[in-house]
Amino acid sequence: MGRKKKELPLLESIDIIDVAAEGNSLARVNDMVVFIPFGAPGDVVDVKIDRKKKSYAEGHIEKIVKPSEIRVAPRCEHFTICGGCRWQHLPYEFQLKCKQQQVQDALQRIAKIPFPEISPIIGSENIWEYRNKMEYTFSNKMWLTFDQLRSGEEFPDRRAAGFHIPGAFDKVLDINKCHLQDDLGNRIRLFIKNFGKEHGYSFYDLREQHGFLRTLMLRIVSTGEVMVVMSVGEDDKERIEELMSNVADNFPEITSLSYVVNTKVNDTIGDQEIVVYKGREYIEEKMEGLKFRIGPKSFYQTNSRQAYKLYSVAREMAHLNGDELVYDLYTGTGTIACFIAPNVKHVVGIEYVPEAIEDAKINAAVNGLGNTEFYAGDMKDVLTADFIESHGRPDVMIVDPPRAGMHESVVKVILDASPARIVYVSCNPATQARDVALLHEKYDIEAVQPVDMFPHTQHVENVISLTLRSANQ
Repeated sequence: MGRKKKELPLLESIDIIDVAAEGNSLARVNDMVVFIPFGAPGDVVDVKIDRKKKSYAEGHIEKIVKPSEIRVAPRCEHFTICGGCRWQHLPYEFQLKCKQQQVQDALQRIAKIPFPEISPIIGSENIWEYRNKMEYTFSNKMWLTFDQLRSGEEFPDRRAAGFHIPGAFDKVLDINKCHLQDDLGNRIRLFIKNFGKEHGYSFYDLREQHGFLRTLMLRIVSTGEVMVVMSVGEDDKERIEELMSNVADNFPEITSLSYVVNTKVNDTIGDQEIVVYKGREYIEEKMEGLKFRIGPKSFYQTNSRQAYKLYSVAREMAHLNGDELVYDLYTGTGTIACFIAPNVKHVVGIEYVPEAIEDAKINAAVNGLGNTEFYAGDMKDVLTADFIESHGRPDVMIVDPPRAGMHESVVKVILDASPARIVYVSCNPATQARDVALLHEKYDIEAVQPVDMFPHTQHVENVISLTLRSANQ
């Protein structure tokens, strides 16, 4: 017989004093730090401890005894349940202040090298309906909220279309309205969900791995073009035709309508055949007169308007005069490479994903940019001393790595190449600070510019420019 699990305490009337990592808030009780989601500095709350370690604990708010003066009413009815937009209850200006501090803390605590005053964070013009891409999951196991469970009501129809619940892979929260994308996305998702119910379509069983309606990807870009990719778990041609034709008829604004039959275990469609039902196989985003083709498998920054500001900052920090050879590391679909190409002599882009490199080549060709070249492969394997010897020593390097940052061998090659300037774009200030500390062997930080790409979340993009230290310093 196992030991009875110890009941964890309810902490009454504790003060929330700050924000913390992962979008949580923070309180101190005696010598213990308590991490609490959805709290606001200044709240007085009762907190039920869910997990306790020696020096810290995690809990959830049972009751707000006294709300903080800064707390605002969240817009979304699904707030605190779906797991996204964890800062909706905080004023946007306060969110920006916290993100600015996040960058400051990373440089002070991790990099531990001199840096200039950080420029004020560039906020998002739109703080709602700013995402150009959303992905939803269909499931026959709708997540029941605590309020629904306490109501005593029966829920015989558990079919849902929405977001996965963190920590419950087979449960999906049914989303009525998401405020992160143009409302057209909500209308398309709800139409497909209701059409499926009315016509007896099975919703995917995430545990048993079967069902017809599986996932939905929606892209709505600033040009007004719309992409819909429906993923089904059964190769039922009659139902695919029925569903696709009705979606097309009811939403003529869709410019690219496709589907994929995915019968494998995971939801990813990167290795699946995409079948175009109506329209083109891509949509186009525009930036400063440049066109960027976005296919179902393409990566593109999910906040189009802020992406333009982010890339403008990177270009400005590069101090381009038209004669430079630039390496664009982790180039993705070549967005930054193409964006700066009119301002430089030549751009070399490197990216891990072969499909992304093909998109980069297409984007360069569509825009008539003959001064670009792109290579696919693992950065640490492609960017070598021999590669630089063959393609030329860069004057400027722009790096935009994934959240994990750069491999140490890549940092070493950059140091050996010694470009006059490095512009480091990052979605993770912590790993950026770690890498910048390594680059400090030869480089000094010249400027730091945070950019908010994701309002109501704790995430922040940051751009740092580094200049090569002269030999006599």
